[in-house]
Amino acid sequence: MVNPVHLKTLLEVTRLGSFAAAAARLGYTASAVSQQMSALEREAGVVLFHRSARSVVPTEAAIVMTRHAAKVLTDIEALMAAAAKTHDATSQELRLGIFPSLATYVLPRILKNPAWKDLGIDLRVSVAEPSQTIQGLRTGGELDVALVFQVGQSGLAWPHTINRQWIGDDNFRVVLPAGWGFGAEAKVAADHLSELPWIMHHPGTPDAVVIERLFASCNLHPRVVAHSDDFHASLEMAAAGLGAALVPELALLNRPAGVVVLDVPEIRLARNVFALLINEKKTARVQLFVDLLAETLAGLGAAGK
Repeated sequence: MVNPVHLKTLLEVTRLGSFAAAAARLGYTASAVSQQMSALEREAGVVLFHRSARSVVPTEAAIVMTRHAAKVLTDIEALMAAAAKTHDATSQELRLGIFPSLATYVLPRILKNPAWKDLGIDLRVSVAEPSQTIQGLRTGGELDVALVFQVGQSGLAWPHTINRQWIGDDNFRVVLPAGWGFGAEAKVAADHLSELPWIMHHPGTPDAVVIERLFASCNLHPRVVAHSDDFHASLEMAAAGLGAALVPELALLNRPAGVVVLDVPEIRLARNVFALLINEKKTARVQLFVDLLAETLAGLGAAGK
């Protein structure tokens, strides 16, 4: 299903002819706009823009989609207006499972958004890691929607009756103690970091396996000085000078003083964030909540850089 947020962004990009200009108009980062347009291309199965270092040029497919998108968005506005008329009479309870960093940085922004109050949802929240929340979605479970992440193709499985919807990506970044002498956003080859002390995931976890394979593929063999699956703890230890760490951008929204973020071209890895919904619970209100979640996450996409 095409995300209406992506259609709105498409209209602005084609109108303004620039990811950066559309980002400024919509309140996103240029990176977030680029990610939305890439997602829309995957959903539609067509190339929408010819990209170069200085410009983006819409393809014929983008122009055709833009014409239809304007009508679709108008219809959605009419749907919202009609739903608002019945808001006072009814509400829907939504039992939500959510992983900690999304609960910390994204959910509060949604709850403060005026659009949230218009949805008419009574929210019940359970904060836990993805493997736990998925268990709550199974037959007779205590959840209606689980917000989870995957790193690569690792780890998670869910019942075939569950509907999966991509929400966005939370990119990993390499952080180092500021006292090591690297400049912020300095471009560094991965193998130059090989002999440095590192704070790594606990061995054997699905995320750790993916990261270890990635590091080995780019000739990075870390000297491990600590194991931590808590990104805030990893950041604090890095700030104190213990070692380098690989952390997602959401965690960098609470970045302590004393760390720098590097650009390591060989290390391109993300937590792919999904909403898992029980089919019979996927109402129009729930879909609007999921869309609001995706929009909020996209707005934070590069905030940790």
